[in-house]
Parts: sequence; structure tokens; C-alpha cells
Amino acid sequence: MNRNLRLVVNNTNQKQIEEKYFFEKEELKIILDLYAKMVSEGSWRDYGLSISSKQVGFSVFKNAADNALYKICKNFKPKNPNLRYSITDVSGKILKNSYDLKSLLKNTNWKKLQK
Repeated sequence: MNRNLRLVVNNTNQKQIEEKYFFEKEELKIILDLYAKMVSEGSWRDYGLSISSKQVGFSVFKNAADNALYKICKNFKPKNPNLRYSITDVSGKILKNSYDLKSLLKNTNWKKLQK
């Protein structure tokens, strides 16, 4: 029998496994409801998701072949609570930000942002 093997159960000294970050179910519902509304108006036609260690983003496109119009971002560990959620343009410039996703998306005039 190999004496170098040990069975470890509930090792409290082990570092906790890092959580995987994404939009929560309610956040994704809010974003997809907005997306459906904008698609029905003909403003948006496609979307894409991007995930990094710092943020997750929901990009919206006018056409699938074009660059993204906007990116709705959720920052995982923002230095400022107001930067938890943000809307950025193609270049990454923050157009609007908030600590609450629902109010951020509800109070955004998307037609005015496109100009």
C-alpha cells in the first residue's frame, strides 16, 4: 500500500474555490426584456456576451457585421459602488453608470445615446 496518499475531507485550510461570475438570473431577465423591446422597435438586431475576470458584458449590435453600439457591463469588484453597472460605447467610454441595473436601463434614452 502506498503510504504517501491521504484522503482529505472538508479541508478548511484549503483556499476557497473562486466563484464564477456572470449576470444573475434577475439581471439577465432585465437585460433581455430591454433587448426584446429594442428588437421589436428595429433598433437592435443582435447581441453578444463577453466575460473576463473583472466584468461581464452584454453587447448590442445594429447589424451582426457591425461593431457593437453599446455594452451593458457588470463590474465584479468596483472601486466605486456607482460603477457596479455601466453602459459603454464602442471605444469603452462610460456613457452612464449606476449601482442599480434596473434604474440604469429604465432611465436611459437609447435614441439620444445613438446620436
